[in-house]
Amino acid sequence: MGEKRSGRTLSKNTQYATAGSDGESIGNCPFSQRLFMILWLKGVVFNVTTVDLKRKPADLQNLAPGTHPPFITFNGEVKTDVNKIEEFLEDVLSPPKFTKLSARHPESNTAGMDIFAKFSAFIKNSKPNANEGLERGLLKTLQKLDEYLRSPLPDEIDHNSIEDVKNSTRKFLDGDNMTLADCNLLPKLHIVKVVTKKYRGFDIPKDMIGIWQYLQNAYTHEEFTNTCPSDKEIEIAYQDVAKRLIK
Repeated sequence: MGEKRSGRTLSKNTQYATAGSDGESIGNCPFSQRLFMILWLKGVVFNVTTVDLKRKPADLQNLAPGTHPPFITFNGEVKTDVNKIEEFLEDVLSPPKFTKLSARHPESNTAGMDIFAKFSAFIKNSKPNANEGLERGLLKTLQKLDEYLRSPLPDEIDHNSIEDVKNSTRKFLDGDNMTLADCNLLPKLHIVKVVTKKYRGFDIPKDMIGIWQYLQNAYTHEEFTNTCPSDKEIEIAYQDVAKRLIK
């Protein structure tokens, strides 16, 4: 197991995350990164222990038997369900001491929610005659996300102004700050970008300005970049998953 450290308080708590191909660095796991981002954004001190799934240590099996990372230990208690961990952290690490991360607009929580499923179907397909249709399905979900990112949120619209706000200027799904919605979507969207380029020669269209600006905003924030596996780790994770198109 490898260990990293981040944050400012609550140092006795640990997140267990999937290790990379070297057994120590951060591996490809959007769920691990999701929790890592939440803890970082909350501003807490915590240990991050990466776990090599090929050589899972015995003490870890005793800690969370039958469970793979990610999971956390919090004040001596083990928590294993990612969605419940997110709810728990938002509830326990609450204002005024900690930042509230839940989105204000319900639509932000569902934006892009079907992209990863469409991506998985596209990248796992080995039949050339099905490739075009699966690619169209992925493009359709990406276009829907792009439209959401480019559309102004209600609080961006001044109803007393005679000028219409046609395009949003926000940085993330729900505003200028990352929320739980971004912690869920950004790791998956980055994987889609890296893997489809590597194994299908597919690029997210450049005219999807909303998506590209969204990713660029994420790449300037340490909460994302310092919790993200390398592109190489992502490619390695998918080298056996991405099916070759066989006639």
